[in-house]
Amino acid sequence: MAETARRHATYADLASVPDHLVAEFVAGELVTSPRPSPLHARASSLLGASLCGPFDLGRGGPGGWWILDEPELHLGPDVLVPDLAGWRVERMPELPETAWFGLAPDWVCEVLSPSTAARDRTDKMAIYAAAAVAHLWFVDPTVRTLEAYRLESARWVLLTSLRESVRARIEPFDAVELDLARLWLGPLAG
Repeated sequence: MAETARRHATYADLASVPDHLVAEFVAGELVTSPRPSPLHARASSLLGASLCGPFDLGRGGPGGWWILDEPELHLGPDVLVPDLAGWRVERMPELPETAWFGLAPDWVCEVLSPSTAARDRTDKMAIYAAAAVAHLWFVDPTVRTLEAYRLESARWVLLTSLRESVRARIEPFDAVELDLARLWLGPLAG
């Protein structure tokens, strides 16, 4: 049986994906996934808020970062949309005028969902390493865990694996203590 040549997806293909889906080029393939669940969205939103104040805005912390929700990253042939990403201002003094970023971030966070976890932990993790992203976090709101990795000699090194309601200082944001209990679904206390 003859095989048909697979057509490479284009940016126009990516742009034509309906708004209710997240579209990415991962390892040369156009991949779509549903918008995040409320559990996923809340963990991502609260982590972003916890980091944005002290690191992006400099409130109660050192500042010096751009922390953004779902930025579109153009990393070589791959177009990825992590849940959160951060750039040190010293590397990216101003935000680009484009709707996407060509400069790899210094930190990326993927909030894991059943439909994306395998790809996040394999293909996307390898792409982030190849792009020299210095830090990568995985947050799993279902089992209430956070894993933090640092890139060393083109390999990911696990720095910490935390769960439930731990308070910790985690690279590259170890200047401020992070309260993991604030990331999980449920009303926030006072």
